[in-house]
Amino acid sequence: MDEIPAGEALRPQPTKITYVDGRAATITLRRCQLEAQRGDGVYRKIFDGDVITVGGTGDNDFIIEDETVSRHHCRIFVEGGHYMVKDLDSTNGTFVNRTRVREAWLSAGCTIRVGKSEVRFTPFDEKLEVVPSERESFGGLIGSDPTMREVYTILEKISPTDTTVIIEGETGTGKEVVARAIHDASRRGRKPFIVFDCGAVPEKLIESELFGHEKGAFTGAISTRKGVFEMADGGTVFLDELGELALDLQPRLLRVLEQREVKRVGGLRPQRVDVRVVAATNRDLQTEVREGRFREDLFYRLSVVRVRLPPLRDRRTDIQVLVDHFLRKSRFNQVGNGSIRVHGVADNAMERLLAHDWPGNVRELVNAVERAVSFADGEVIELQDLPEHISGTPYFAGAWDATTVGTSNSSPPPPLARTADVNGTFKDAKEQWVASFERDYIEELLKRNSGNISHAAREAEIDRKYFRKLMKKYGIEAS
Repeated sequence: MDEIPAGEALRPQPTKITYVDGRAATITLRRCQLEAQRGDGVYRKIFDGDVITVGGTGDNDFIIEDETVSRHHCRIFVEGGHYMVKDLDSTNGTFVNRTRVREAWLSAGCTIRVGKSEVRFTPFDEKLEVVPSERESFGGLIGSDPTMREVYTILEKISPTDTTVIIEGETGTGKEVVARAIHDASRRGRKPFIVFDCGAVPEKLIESELFGHEKGAFTGAISTRKGVFEMADGGTVFLDELGELALDLQPRLLRVLEQREVKRVGGLRPQRVDVRVVAATNRDLQTEVREGRFREDLFYRLSVVRVRLPPLRDRRTDIQVLVDHFLRKSRFNQVGNGSIRVHGVADNAMERLLAHDWPGNVRELVNAVERAVSFADGEVIELQDLPEHISGTPYFAGAWDATTVGTSNSSPPPPLARTADVNGTFKDAKEQWVASFERDYIEELLKRNSGNISHAAREAEIDRKYFRKLMKKYGIEAS
C-alpha cells in the first residue's frame, strides 16, 4: 500500500469549483469506482459521495454476495481530501493489498479484500468547464443573469450526487432556496428535507435538536425524541447559519458526517443515518478557522463543494424579472378568487428599484414588493408605494396636524396606518400591517443606535437573538 507523505492528508483536494475573478470557471467532480466479481460477471459502481459502506446486506452502498463478508464489513470515506478505508469490526477482517488493516489510506488501483472477495478501488476526477446554463430558473431560483446561469450549471452537475455542499452568500441571497432546489433535483427528492437554523436555537437545546434525546436524559425530557438527522433519514439536512454552531458541538457534527451515525443525548447505541448534508453561511469560514471559532477539520469535511451566490446588486438585470415573478406568483398579491390585484410597476418606481443597492438582497426585494402591494391603490405600484428608504418620498408627508406647521415642535409623527386591504382575509391584512410595522420599527431603532444591534435590542426590550431574527426576516442590514 502506498504511503501518503506526512501532512499530505490534511491538504484539501475535494470536488471543487474554481473561481476566476469571482466567476465560476471549472468544476471538478471527485469520484471513485469499486469493482468486484459477482457470479460470472463483474459488478461495477461509481460513487460521488463522501462515505461508501461495503457489506453483505442491502442497506450498504456496495453489496458483495459472499457469506464470508460481514453485514457491515467496512467503510470507505474521504478524510482531508483523500480516501480511507476503515474496518467495521468484521469477522474476517479487511485487507488492503494483502495487508490486514483497521484503517488505511487508499491509493489508486489498490485492492481491498473483504472476506474472500476482492474489490478494486479506482478514484478519478471529472473536470468540467462551467458554461452558463440555458435555463432562466432552477427550482425556486429565478434570474437570467450570466452569474446565475453559471450557478444553475453547477447545480445541474452536483444535485444528482450525494456530495456535501456549502452555500455561501450574503443575507437574503436565497441560500435555503438553493438547498431546496438541490434536494428536489436529487435522488432524495421524495424523502424529507429538514432545515435546522444553527443560530435560532438556544445553545442548551441545540444538541438535543440535532441528535435527539432519550427519555430522562435531562430535566424536561419526558419522552424519547428523534433529532434532525434521524428525521431526515434518506433525505437531506440543511444546516443554515452554520457559522453560528457552538465550537463544542462541532466535533459531534464532524462525527456524524464521517460515520453517518448519531447518538442521542443520554443514549448508549449510535443510530445509522443516510443523509445528505447541505450547509449555508454568510460568514467567511476560512477566517473563522484562522481565528479559532470554527474547526479546521470540520471546515474541510464540509467544503466538498462551495457554491457562491451573487448579491442582487451584482445582477440588477434580474430585478424586474424577480418583481414580475413576485407579482404573478406571490399570495400577497392575490385576492380571494386567486386573481392578481397589482399587475405592474410604474416606470419611475422601477427606476428606484433598479438603483437601490439591496443590502438585504432578494429577501429585501420581496418584502419591499409585498409592502408596496399593500399600499397600492390601483393596479400599478407607484413611487410613493415603495418604502421610503428606496423611493426617497415619505408616503405620509403632510399627514400631521397643519396647526403645528411652522412651530418649533413641528415634525412628522410616526407613519399613520391606512385603510386595510379588505379584498383579502382579516388574517392576511393583519399580517401585512404587522410586517410593515416590524420592518419600520427595526430600521428606525438601528438608525437611532448607529447600527448597534445590542443597543437597539436593549432599547426595544427584546432579546438580541430575536432582534437579529427580525432583521433576517426583513433583509435588514446593520449598516
